[in-house]
Amino acid sequence: MKISIITTSYNSASTIRDTIESVIAQDYPDIEHIIVDGASNDDTLAIVKSYGDRIARIISEPDKGIYDAMNKGIRAASGDVIGILNSDDFFTSADVLSTVAKTFLENDIEALYGDVHFVNSNNLQKQVRYYSSKIFKPTLFRFGFMPAHPSFYMKKSCYETYGLYPLDYKIAADYELLIRYLYKYGVRYKYVAKDFITMRTGGVSTENIKSRIVLNQEIVKACAKYGIKTNMFLLSLKYFYKIFELRK
Repeated sequence: MKISIITTSYNSASTIRDTIESVIAQDYPDIEHIIVDGASNDDTLAIVKSYGDRIARIISEPDKGIYDAMNKGIRAASGDVIGILNSDDFFTSADVLSTVAKTFLENDIEALYGDVHFVNSNNLQKQVRYYSSKIFKPTLFRFGFMPAHPSFYMKKSCYETYGLYPLDYKIAADYELLIRYLYKYGVRYKYVAKDFITMRTGGVSTENIKSRIVLNQEIVKACAKYGIKTNMFLLSLKYFYKIFELRK
């Protein structure tokens, strides 16, 4: 089973080396790492190219945003299973992809997901939040809950059948995609109780109050698209649960 890892980047020179090194450190042998760069003007491409054939393919050109870049990577992927690893994130341990492969091979599933944790950007050893996907079920979409997207792996055949990330969302295209797959089409999935990804704080969906408002507005839009009833009040309830994530 070949696993394709898609990394999107734009001016990521300060972090992308950690991302690449964590892919190289994986103990699973059949990995295709594709980097889709949005025409960076810093040293990102020089760093990426320094790894030679450890990077299966490099695409560097202007794009319409992160979801457009992800779609380019998915189209270019030749793996049986595809995962997204952002250019400021890295695998928490060396056995993440071997665990992914083993889970797919031993279960009749089309997708899986696990947990992630967030760290202080200035101290990668300092955990500030643990995001567990354990409680997730499709009925929780209306409350703003979804599996940790960076831990989500799915067969390429599903992308080919049910479509890619929509480009009319600024922040929550991943939410729309997960509703489409796990709620509308009933893709067979499994939760894996494992910390897959280490994420630096400061992502686009959590960086400020304005972006959180946009995120929730787009979640309402995605839910309405698939007949899930929700509103801004119901979505606000998820922030009480996040307090417990901060304590872990």
